[in-house]
Amino acid sequence: MEKRSFFERLTGTPASSAERHITPTGSQQTSAPDMPLADEEGQLTVDMWQTPSEIVIQTIVGGVKPDDVDVSISHEMVTIRGKRSNTHTISSTDYFYQELFWGTFSRTILLPQEVDVDNADATMKHGLLTVRLPKLDKTRTQKLKVKNE
Repeated sequence: MEKRSFFERLTGTPASSAERHITPTGSQQTSAPDMPLADEEGQLTVDMWQTPSEIVIQTIVGGVKPDDVDVSISHEMVTIRGKRSNTHTISSTDYFYQELFWGTFSRTILLPQEVDVDNADATMKHGLLTVRLPKLDKTRTQKLKVKNE
């Protein structure tokens, strides 16, 4: 009889065959069913919230240098791209668990309102990327002085 995982015991449901793999040693290995294939691009998970003056996006990009992360911003959309390279070459038969994503990743986020692209800011600390997008104030009006030529 196979040993059931904590989640299976908690919910009373067995893992699907897509989630369960048997290693050559006979031990059981589980992985996420939606894990991208080697040639696919991974999708970042993000947190996004607003303050009265800005929209903030945070995502984990651990193991990636700041120079290897590309953040593209338009007035209504943000795209974050990068690549996480695995420095180890290990045979798949030697893994007990292989759950980390290695390769290119991206995420495109539609913004709930227009932002000021010129004053946007992106910082990374301890693998946490924070993108700050100042909101455009649509109610603000500016008067132009008419010049005489």
